[in-house]
Amino acid sequence: MLCMRIGIALAFAWAAIALVPAASAQIGEDSDYCRNGRGPAIQVNVQGLKDRSGELWLELYPANNTDYLRDDTDLVAEGKVFRRTRSRLPAAGDVAICVRVPQPGTYAVLLRHNRVGRDKFSFWSDGAGIPANRALVRSKPSVEQARVVAGSGITTVNVQMQYLRGFGFSPRS
Repeated sequence: MLCMRIGIALAFAWAAIALVPAASAQIGEDSDYCRNGRGPAIQVNVQGLKDRSGELWLELYPANNTDYLRDDTDLVAEGKVFRRTRSRLPAAGDVAICVRVPQPGTYAVLLRHNRVGRDKFSFWSDGAGIPANRALVRSKPSVEQARVVAGSGITTVNVQMQYLRGFGFSPRS
């Protein structure tokens, strides 16, 4: 009788665990910042991945037209904000990538799905995403579409990945 009660209790415990949604896989070189709540940092919840090949790159830029998407070596040489965090993608599940920021403030971000493993963006195979989640079509994203205001803690944004479809970039759905 006692064994049956223990068995029933264990069955309910396992059922309760199965109902708890799985947490996002926290990836990136700065993942400890978001996982432990050590800000300031930006966590990007990634949606609409085409597949799990290659790496995910999250890049942090100054939030102005002149510096957004400029060469990282130039930005670093000039002492301006630039940070790139990258990670291989988990085989399955939700994905969140984290990048630490120097201090609370306004930044611009670009999320890149580097599917072919080259340092240069591959228009034909890589994906891109920005916080505004507007279709990129055939143009580079504007700094206005990429802006994120980071607080002193963890600032969370959802980004829909976009891949080449027809004549331009758009979400997969």
